[in-house]
Parts: sequence; structure tokens; C-alpha cells
Amino acid sequence: MSGGKNIDARPTVEGEEASRLAFTPEAVALIDQLWAMHGPLMFHQSGGCCDGSAPMCYQAGEFKTGGQDVLLGVLELPPLGDAGGGDPAPREIDFWMSREQFGVWQHTHLTIDAVPGRGSGFSLEAPEGKRFLIRSKLL
Repeated sequence: MSGGKNIDARPTVEGEEASRLAFTPEAVALIDQLWAMHGPLMFHQSGGCCDGSAPMCYQAGEFKTGGQDVLLGVLELPPLGDAGGGDPAPREIDFWMSREQFGVWQHTHLTIDAVPGRGSGFSLEAPEGKRFLIRSKLL
């Protein structure tokens, strides 16, 4: 994990005021790269085996969420800039988790990091030579 300052996501779980989700500078750099390539993004953590054990990054709305999912937090980032005539609005990235997985991890703080390696075939970072992963600590 980096020595830089992590960015806390805005808490969204009902009754919570403190963030339970943060992103490392490496994760934010990869998110910036993916946003420039694909537009608005979202994350989903299913908690399944293999690829499901890593946070998956999708184009916003590409993964359908519902009552079986919990919105853990929203990462708020500044606009990417005007170089490509992009949208000047702040960027918001939802981070969802399956309700079943949230039941297991409800007493943890999660930090999303990006490390060298091959991501899941379904996650947008797969061809970029990096992958997202979760580091957790008890609250």
C-alpha cells in the first residue's frame, strides 16, 4: 500500500456517519485512467470465490444492483479536467457489496488498493496490468 493519503468515501449505510471505505492513491490513479477510457464507473464486491473475491469495476449502471446489495459508500473525485472537453462536474463512484458479504464484513473498514497483476476478465482494469484488491481491518 502507498505512503500517500487515502481518500475516504462518503458514508451511505443508514445510521453511519464515519466512512467504512477508503481508496489508496494507486486505486484513485487507476480509477482516473479507467474513467478517462470508459466514462462513469461503479464497483461491486460480491464476496464469491475466485473473481468474486475482488472488487469489480464496471461502467456505471453496467452491473445491476438491487435489494440484495448494500451501497457501502460513494467515492467523490474532482473532474478529470478540460483537456478533452470533459464534464466539469465532480465524479461520483458508487461502491456496492452483496448484502450477504456485508453481513460477514460489517465490522470492518475496507481500503481499496491497486497493485500490479491481472484483474478479473469482467472488471475494467483487467487489460491494464493492474488489479483492485481490498485490505480490511476491524472497526
